[in-house]
Amino acid sequence: MGKNPDAKKAKLKRLLLEYLKDSNRSDKQVAKVLGISQSTASMMKNRLLEKGLVRHFSAIPDFAKMGYEIMAFSFVKFNMEQVTEIEEKTKEWAQSHPEIIFSSRAEGMGMDAVTVSLHKNYAEYTKFLLENKNKWSKFMAEAHYILVDLGGAVAKPLSFKYLAEKKEK
Repeated sequence: MGKNPDAKKAKLKRLLLEYLKDSNRSDKQVAKVLGISQSTASMMKNRLLEKGLVRHFSAIPDFAKMGYEIMAFSFVKFNMEQVTEIEEKTKEWAQSHPEIIFSSRAEGMGMDAVTVSLHKNYAEYTKFLLENKNKWSKFMAEAHYILVDLGGAVAKPLSFKYLAEKKEK
């Protein structure tokens, strides 16, 4: 007979929290923290990927040190009578633009969608913005943008370790 499914879920959750703190650690290091074998940690890590709880393991870079000056948050209100055509085109659009790091339907402030993108400089951002406006203006009722200077003061850097720390409390 297999182990208690709730116990398995709890172990997977603990493993996920450890990887949120630092996904660069080896399976051996994580296994030691959790009190399990390295092979069990490896199997559980694969289970996180198979179940879709983790899409992939990735580093969170310092965007400014990578040469990006701007993070742009774009909020759009669409003409919703064209929603089917919009949804078909947005996935393709987002996938074809590597500077877009997140894009989704959204709700709030009267907006329908949000996109987060990174840009090397203001000239690159304005080129991106013009391309967006040319492609999407017939679908957009309204758009608002917030630009973040990645070289400026950051109160809390982007990291998932904060979520893991909160879950542990």
